[in-house]
Amino acid sequence: MLSPLDHSEVFIPDAMEPNDVTAVLRHARSLQRAAEAGDIHLLLRGKNLALMCEADDQKDAELFRSAAVQLGAHVSHIRPSLSSLTTPQAVQNTARMLGRLYDAMECQGMTSALVRQVGRDAGMPVYDGIASRDHPIARLARRLATSSSLADRRRFVVQAVLLHTMA
Repeated sequence: MLSPLDHSEVFIPDAMEPNDVTAVLRHARSLQRAAEAGDIHLLLRGKNLALMCEADDQKDAELFRSAAVQLGAHVSHIRPSLSSLTTPQAVQNTARMLGRLYDAMECQGMTSALVRQVGRDAGMPVYDGIASRDHPIARLARRLATSSSLADRRRFVVQAVLLHTMA
């Protein structure tokens, strides 16, 4: 099973061990079969996730939101007020405050350095655009059965990552 994050880093799929990749794919396949059978469980019920991006109607934001909501999570859209010009102290304070409010956070459209900085101080899993189609996670979706659309397969992989990292 994928090791939960130590909450001092951002989830980086390229750093996953082969056993972790296998576990994520196995869980994604299980989620895919459950969805096809109409037997979806609300495994993230009671969890509050933040989606930090400019517009929550973009496809990547919609994919993240649908992945989390389908598993029972509540997703709040937050417009980023942080930038590379924000002082380190302000980033730290913001990250800590968000960590008290949310169980995990997806960041889209922010620099990786800024996302890593937030991840160091948030005390929760922080994702750097895991729902985007050019994210390394999308490659894992291509390894699932083709009975579902690629967008659905990406959603199953995102769900698998959420479940494993929030354990």
